[in-house]
Amino acid sequence: MTASEQPTTAIVFPGMGPSSFSEVGKFLVLDPFARKRLAEADEALGYSVFDRFRESEDSYSEATQIAFLVNSMASADRAVEELGIAPDICVGPSFGQKAATAFVGSLPFPELVRLTAEMARYEIAYFTEEYQDAVTHTFFRTPQDKLAEILAEFDERGEWYDYSGYLDEGFCMISLREKELEGLKQRVSRIGGYSMYTMVPAVHAPAFKELRRRVEEDVLPKYELADPRLPVVTDQDGTVVRTADELRTMLLDTFDRPIHWPKVVATLKGAGVAKVCISGPDNLFHRLECTKSNFEVVTVGPGKRPRDRAPRKR
Repeated sequence: MTASEQPTTAIVFPGMGPSSFSEVGKFLVLDPFARKRLAEADEALGYSVFDRFRESEDSYSEATQIAFLVNSMASADRAVEELGIAPDICVGPSFGQKAATAFVGSLPFPELVRLTAEMARYEIAYFTEEYQDAVTHTFFRTPQDKLAEILAEFDERGEWYDYSGYLDEGFCMISLREKELEGLKQRVSRIGGYSMYTMVPAVHAPAFKELRRRVEEDVLPKYELADPRLPVVTDQDGTVVRTADELRTMLLDTFDRPIHWPKVVATLKGAGVAKVCISGPDNLFHRLECTKSNFEVVTVGPGKRPRDRAPRKR
């Protein structure tokens, strides 16, 4: 690939953080791009996503996930049609993989909606039967050597934990038993770290191989993926995906492999990316230091006007 052919713009579909109807419901109703995508989702599922989302008390329910997907795709529609964003490469960390799959044409949006709903049901069933008390906690400003000492205590007691994400320097996601959560928070605080939020159920942990197997055998065979029309960077290790089979593996890897955002950033930089457009409700990825310091960042999503942020000088 020559310098003139190197991609310069990436579209990033963010992972899903805690959200509520009050935060994004207005966007679903008022934004024309969201209304169009919402109508497609309703038709694909045979029920009103808006109504179920409004009634849901679970931050990661089936309807909440579909609403997040709708908003992410609607934001991408706006970025392309109104801002003229023409991405050369695509990334979808964590839940963002799903919107990325539709955006690159590997699965039509209505089918992607149905796939997302089925995956959500399988996740709910799995965590009802297995790892009922598992959570994933996110924290930052945590020195790696001090964190290693904390986790060594878990090892000494034979207590389960898994890394679920590496987001930035000292910025991690750890899955563990809920009964251990308060103790972890206290230890993180004592070493100068800051706790963010806790996800229930847990995500991206090697312990969840059985969930991966169930989805691989029961769900994905119903859907015929196409080769992506844009290269896709996996969130697990920064590998570039160019085929349907590779994308299918990426979708399965999300269940039992931790995300590694710095490796994604390294791949994008190596590909010549200078600008990233983060499309959807994002409270995390556009704020990470490794994102801000390496790219011009454009954010498009509910509750915000599109804005640019130039990379910082080092």
